[in-house]
Amino acid sequence: MKYALLKILILFWQVLMLFPASFHEVLRKMFIYNLVRLFFRRNRYSKINIINCFPKLDEQEVNKIYRKNLFELSNIFFTTGVAWFWSNKRIQKNIPYEIDGINKLLNVQKSKNGILLFFKHSLHLELDTRILGMNAEIYGIEREHNSKNYNLVQRKGRLKGLVDIVDRKNTFTFMRWLKNGKTVLYAPDQDYGSKKSLDIDFFNLPAATIKAPYKIMRKTNCKIFFLNSYYKKNKLILNIEELDMYHLSELEFLTKLNNFIESKIVLNPSEYLWQHRRFKSTLGKNGIYKK
Repeated sequence: MKYALLKILILFWQVLMLFPASFHEVLRKMFIYNLVRLFFRRNRYSKINIINCFPKLDEQEVNKIYRKNLFELSNIFFTTGVAWFWSNKRIQKNIPYEIDGINKLLNVQKSKNGILLFFKHSLHLELDTRILGMNAEIYGIEREHNSKNYNLVQRKGRLKGLVDIVDRKNTFTFMRWLKNGKTVLYAPDQDYGSKKSLDIDFFNLPAATIKAPYKIMRKTNCKIFFLNSYYKKNKLILNIEELDMYHLSELEFLTKLNNFIESKIVLNPSEYLWQHRRFKSTLGKNGIYKK
């Protein structure tokens, strides 16, 4: 029954994505109200994160970021639908975008150097990935969904832009990709637990920061790049740059990476995935998300 319901919902989603963008805009406005009601807990987490990460902002400024973040959250349904169900031709025709730094990435790819391409969790990351994959050969790492059936849909959608994708626990496969000169997307800005992390400041707050990226770089001798994404006047901007972090110690590397991600988030804070409990292994022990 659950599988049948999922198939119906996915079919409904696909049909909605056939409609023009003007119709999507009407639905998006309806979603904002319902998201507040249906996902209250996640919305509460985002408000808590914004308040704690921007302590110098007054209540009015915090609410401004929060309300814009809700709008971006309501847009996930549509940007993910575009990424998973639209053809390359339709995306090229209807989605204005610009990729800065793509030539340097392509040149490094031609030299057969592996590239660990970091990115932050934007609320439009599925579209970011699809568009990048339309312009370069990209591999991905994911956290598999708890529902096997939904995971099949997710994987099929993501493989429209990615050459291949593997679960984040399968380190052997994506390290082999890097050693063979492939480019692998990796988002290190979530709390993956304390066992494989160090407590590193993120917005001046202790956050469990996964150690794997540093170890991967050392073992594969790969290049380190970063993909930043944001909207500017309704155009999606993807900015790619190389990070000079090869000479750093583990602590220095993770600290600099957190600081760099933070510096990108503050430029467009409403587009970030604040709904994740980023401090659950640190401040979460003191009940920050239970208030």
